[in-house]
Amino acid sequence: MIDGVQTKKLMKHCDDRGFFAELIRDDEPMLKRFGQASWSKSFPGVIKAFHYHEKQDDVWFFPAGHAQVVLYDLREDSPTKDQTDVYYMGEDNPMLLLIPKGVAHGYRVLGETPLQIVYFTTESYDPKNPDEKRIAWNDEAIGFNWETTFK
Repeated sequence: MIDGVQTKKLMKHCDDRGFFAELIRDDEPMLKRFGQASWSKSFPGVIKAFHYHEKQDDVWFFPAGHAQVVLYDLREDSPTKDQTDVYYMGEDNPMLLLIPKGVAHGYRVLGETPLQIVYFTTESYDPKNPDEKRIAWNDEAIGFNWETTFK
């Protein structure tokens, strides 16, 4: 696992009415500071990659659909520099993923249904000075193959 990345398996409390699950709490060490919560939807086959932040950490959660999440450690001082990690997240595998600043991240929508992401950041978005650095989805230095491998 890339240094500083954290996962949290979510606990669903189910009964005959449905379920309830807590995502993140202020008494957990996962999110150092609350900046913003956002919600987005992507359609099947979409790849949203890569970008990274210099100031903020992200916590990702996918309540609907399925995602292949790819992380790549860009941090010069990290013991896991240049390491790639892959996570499969979504409605069938509910979990949170903490992505530290300096770790490039992106995802691909898997399956035939749209994907929804709810994410939390330690900083609010500033449109005049966005903390979002872009890298091409097919960047040769990262070298990630986004195609599904049938086994």
